[in-house]
Formats: sequence, structure tokens, C-alpha cells
Amino acid sequence: MLHTAAELGASAPRKGVRAVVMTMGALHEGHATLIRAARAAAGPDGQVVVTVFVNPLQFGEAADLDRYPRTLDADLAVAAAAGADAVFAPSVDEVYPGGEPQVRISAGPMGERLEGASRPGHFDGMLTVVAKLLHLTRPDIAFFGQKDAQQLALIRRMVRDLNFPVEIAGVETVREPDGLALSSRNRFLDAEERHTALALSKALFAARDRLAAQQALHARAQATSATTGRAAALTALGEARAAADTQAVALARPVDGPSAVRAAALLILDDAAAAQPPLVLDYLALVDPADFTEVPDDRTTGEAILAVAARVGKTRLIDNIPLTFGATT
Repeated sequence: MLHTAAELGASAPRKGVRAVVMTMGALHEGHATLIRAARAAAGPDGQVVVTVFVNPLQFGEAADLDRYPRTLDADLAVAAAAGADAVFAPSVDEVYPGGEPQVRISAGPMGERLEGASRPGHFDGMLTVVAKLLHLTRPDIAFFGQKDAQQLALIRRMVRDLNFPVEIAGVETVREPDGLALSSRNRFLDAEERHTALALSKALFAARDRLAAQQALHARAQATSATTGRAAALTALGEARAAADTQAVALARPVDGPSAVRAAALLILDDAAAAQPPLVLDYLALVDPADFTEVPDDRTTGEAILAVAARVGKTRLIDNIPLTFGATT
């Protein structure tokens, strides 16, 4: 356990590949997955450093900062079990020795969308501390979770735009058995709130399944000689069900994708809004992973992220799922 930059430099001298996992503590299996990925990347001769720092610049209200869980002793145990060599847990004064920094990283236009619109200044604070921790830990590779997809995209953009000599690796979202994305905030949910919160992942999975079914139908249309003429012939033979299926295949169009994806998710979220306790939707957005702008309704190919944020009781949760339009499998 290291608390200062001087201790980090003296106790964890650089050797081999250094992989870093940045966290705000309250470590869970999602963080452990990141640490294990870092361990695999660093290899037996490299180093894995886990940072634990609750960054005040990322919180809009003091109450949210005070409420954030702090479990440093437990975090150390989780990090060690997952393969970390050191935990760097600096104080606020160590990271910001002159008080709140007057010079900060700006997240730019992407940082003003979705999470940035809901939490003004959040991403500026996040990028500022990530930049500082990258300088302090000097990793070859840094690992971040895909659950915070917009954060991951912004970190990648900052590293590219400002020429940081580090590779940024994303790790797939880790979920609990019921589908809820692992989060330090899940502990604030009571049993009823948790049941309502499951609508987030259910909505994403419903959208994914809708897209897969639609693309499978379209693939059949491309792979077979189904025509409206064949449908008419089947109708004449009394094969109404086969005729309807053939007609659907013949008319299958991929351009229905984005609107159908959104509609499938909203159907689940609308039901959850009427639950007790209700889910209060902040946003549902189907976005381009490069800049988090909305995917147009005529999109037929390419990558996208379906992102959702909502409150259940006093707890705000986010989740997302990557989608590929134009996939044939």
C-alpha cells in the first residue's frame, strides 16, 4: 500500500511492462476482472499497479462525494487476490497539492453529451485526474471498464490527441447473475429497488435480441430466392403460414434497425417507469462509439453503443451494450 508519489517511485521501481488499473475504490468483481487482465498483459516479470482515489473533481454535489463508499482495507485484499503488485492510494492533497487545479483537461464536445449533459463538468474532472495518474504511474498500458463506455472513449481520445505514450485497453462489462452490471453503487439498492433496476440490462438485452432477429431475417432475404411471387404461389396452395414467412423475408430491410432497437429497449423501460419503486429514465441513446453522437435511423452497417442511465430511488445507474449493424451472424 503506497500513499505518495515518492513511495510509488521508491517501492515500485519500474521493471518490465507496467499495467495500471485506475479505480475510485469500493472494489468488486468488475475491478478484479480488470486487474486480472492487467496481470495477464504485464506477465510474470511486469508490474500491476491499482490506483484508489475518490476524485472530488468528478462529483457535482458534496453529498454525493461524501456518500461514495470507501473500503480501503477490503480494496487492498481484492487487489492482492486478483494479482496486483501495489495499490497506490494517495490523499487529495497528494494529487492536488495546490488545492483544486486551475488548469484542467477539457473533455470537449463529446464530454457534453449524455453523461456530460447530466453531470456538467464530470468528464473534465475525470480526464484531469486520469492525466495526473498517468503521469504519476507511467504505465505502458492502462485498463478501463466498458461499462463506463463514454469515459473510456474520452480517455482514448485524450491519449490520442495529447500524445500520451500509453495504450488504453477496454474490458467487457462484468454482470451479476441476474444481469445487473456490477457497480459500487449497487450496494445502495434495497431488494425492491434492485428488482426495478434490472430493467436497465433487460432493456439492453431486448434491443440486442431485436437487432439480431432483424438481421437474421435480412440475411435470409439475401441468401434465398424468396419473392412475393413465391408467397402468392404458397398462398394458392393453402400454405398461409409459409406464405407469410416468405413475404416477411422478401421484404426484410436493415434500415429498420436503429428505430427498432430503440423501441425494443423503451418498451422495457416504460414498464419499469410504472413499477414500484419506479425507474426514472435519464436517457436512452444509440450512439456512435467514436464521438457519442446519435446513430441515424438509416444506419445499416457499423458499430454502435446503446447506453442507458436512470435513477431508482436515490441511486443513479448506467449501463450500455455494444451493437454491430450489418452483422450476418
